[in-house]
Amino acid sequence: MNDVHRSDDGDLVGLAEIAELAGVSRTVVANWRARDPRFPRPMVELRAGPVFNRDVAARYLRRRNRHMAHVVSTINLKGGVGKTTTTVGLAEVLSADFGKKVLVIDLDPQTNATTVLIGEDRWRELNGAGHTLVSLFTDALRRDDEPARFDLNSTLQRKVSAVTDVQTVDLLPSSLDLIDVQDRLAGMPSGRFYSNNPTDLLRRAVRPLLDNYDYVLVDCPPNLGIVTLNGLRISDGYIIPTIPDVLSTYGIPQIQTRVRAFADSLGETIHELGIVITKFREASKVHHATLRRLVDDENLPPVFDTRIPEGNAIAASAEFSTTSTLRQKYSYQGGYEAFRELAKEFISQVEDIA
Repeated sequence: MNDVHRSDDGDLVGLAEIAELAGVSRTVVANWRARDPRFPRPMVELRAGPVFNRDVAARYLRRRNRHMAHVVSTINLKGGVGKTTTTVGLAEVLSADFGKKVLVIDLDPQTNATTVLIGEDRWRELNGAGHTLVSLFTDALRRDDEPARFDLNSTLQRKVSAVTDVQTVDLLPSSLDLIDVQDRLAGMPSGRFYSNNPTDLLRRAVRPLLDNYDYVLVDCPPNLGIVTLNGLRISDGYIIPTIPDVLSTYGIPQIQTRVRAFADSLGETIHELGIVITKFREASKVHHATLRRLVDDENLPPVFDTRIPEGNAIAASAEFSTTSTLRQKYSYQGGYEAFRELAKEFISQVEDIA
């Protein structure tokens, strides 16, 4: 058992303990394990039986028995592909059109999702007061005699968005200072039982919040570093927004390989929900050829049917500008309808892995 990496609360459980948590017999749990593909994988198999991470087991039980947030990361290794626009568009449509409560976690140091949802002036106030996610990560690097700065309640921004119809989107804002923090996180001491695992910081901080939401969307940086891994650590799955061209799609296999390896190290599954085509130009032969290649390649994640078109209104949606409805924000050039159809597909995909 000495080589088993423990969770931050130090708990490991077997089938009998899972049965106690669920209030059922051990035989029932054994049947779940045999028949339910969602049942967590053991951290290690011992003669006495399989051993599981208690937190992962509890997460599984909550999902079996009651509402639990669906957590999805958005990733691409290339910037400028519409990753943040997709994240924010989904969040706003899920709220306004589908009545869902959504949390956006902005892990991208470019802070685009943050400024789209609350504006630059409000972001500067929060950043100056230390009420962004950078405080969470810098706390992990502080000396023992230094006080913690991160305060979850002060950092959480409620009912964000400049669209009047959007009433149920909350935000954990990012900071430009995250750029400097990531490299330092790689060298932080792991602590006893790996309790200071640098990829587990976000999960430990936001765990009390997650089940207050229907969906949690994590806008990840354009890399596969420690901050991105923090987002994946809490995620059920991920999507890859991309422009359908060679440069924007080149890194997709690398994303798949890295995410699978990280999930395997946790004993979990992080599902490939699909590729979202963004900034699509109907008249472009390159876009159509690349789209066909993505669809036909069985080694790549599935491609969402909905394509987000290139258009001035969608480009302008990256600015914090007050509007009454989503249709006004995304104009009448097909942007609003595309995001609504994408949200329908997204809900269906996420429900399939629940």
